Amino acid sequence: MTYRVTLIPGDGIGPEVTTAALKVAEATGVAFEWEVVEAGEKAIKRSGNPLPDGVLESIRKNRIALKGPITTPIGSGFRSVNVALRQQLDLYASVRPARAIAGEGTRFPETDLIVVREATEGLYSGVEHWVDREHTAAETVNIITRKASDRICKFAFELARRQRRKHVTAVHKANIMKTTGALFQTAFREMAPKYPDLLADERLIDNMCMQLAKKPEDYDVLVTTNLFGDILSDLAAGLAGGLGVAPGALYGEDLAVFEPVHGSAPKYAGLDKADPVAEILCVELLLRHLGEAEAADRVFRAVWETIAEKRVVTYDLALPGYTLRPVPPSSCSAMAAEIARKVPIVDLDRPLPRPAASPPEPDTHLEA
Repeated sequence: MTYRVTLIPGDGIGPEVTTAALKVAEATGVAFEWEVVEAGEKAIKRSGNPLPDGVLESIRKNRIALKGPITTPIGSGFRSVNVALRQQLDLYASVRPARAIAGEGTRFPETDLIVVREATEGLYSGVEHWVDREHTAAETVNIITRKASDRICKFAFELARRQRRKHVTAVHKANIMKTTGALFQTAFREMAPKYPDLLADERLIDNMCMQLAKKPEDYDVLVTTNLFGDILSDLAAGLAGGLGVAPGALYGEDLAVFEPVHGSAPKYAGLDKADPVAEILCVELLLRHLGEAEAADRVFRAVWETIAEKRVVTYDLALPGYTLRPVPPSSCSAMAAEIARKVPIVDLDRPLPRPAASPPEPDTHLEA
């Protein structure tokens, strides 16, 4: 069987990391037909529209897409293509696994959690305006609906059950945001009893950040609103080894788009330096979505072993804090080639080599 998949190379390092991911996808032996479409800066240059209708049509037709990072201008310029894509295709569930696979030197080697983020509303709804004519005050509207809250909470519980997870934590700020936060909280509290086999609890967003920094191994599935999920998924990525190893997926009712958590890093574009792992792990998630479990396992295993060996890794994985010994950095394409080489030959029955934690830094803050 050949799977037809929309491919959006993206901006900045996007074309390099998606090329790397395709090399690994090919090594699995699973047959793909990639329909390439452009969004972001290249699309603007070509048509004046950062999200052409053809991109949306392709995803609706194929029902699955692999996407590279797309640049979002800060403070000005066109609105986020990523947000528009989620809203126009109703890709309401952003799923971001954080698994500690950065090899020796990993600070939190037991991290293995998933952030489930509502991706269509909240403070990213795009409803904002100037309050006065002088543009000295602005307002952003935080839209939270019961429908969206219900379905993202249900999605999180169903995901936890499918993946044999045991614990779902809702993250909100209902003590201060007593309408929007409380609405999300109520949806979670009324959904939880429908899943008696799963532990359900809640954390305020500020406390959740502290808890993750102290003991991420205590958490399993986090479900939250758009802005909080954006922040928590980057925090969780840092615990697991950095944005370079953080994949993501977006799900709608019958659509799925796989994209890395990291941005387009334009200053590294064309240098063949970027870490391809996040995009490669998006291929792993894509394969699982298609039911190609063994191929997905092979991709994950090949990535894990390549990082564990620390022979062919990009600069970010060779930095102090991710390794206990000096490692010469490799290129993006070289690391992708090494992972692809391993895919068909890895031993899936052998236990995964566990990363060793880096020694704690001395606490010197009282010595000054």
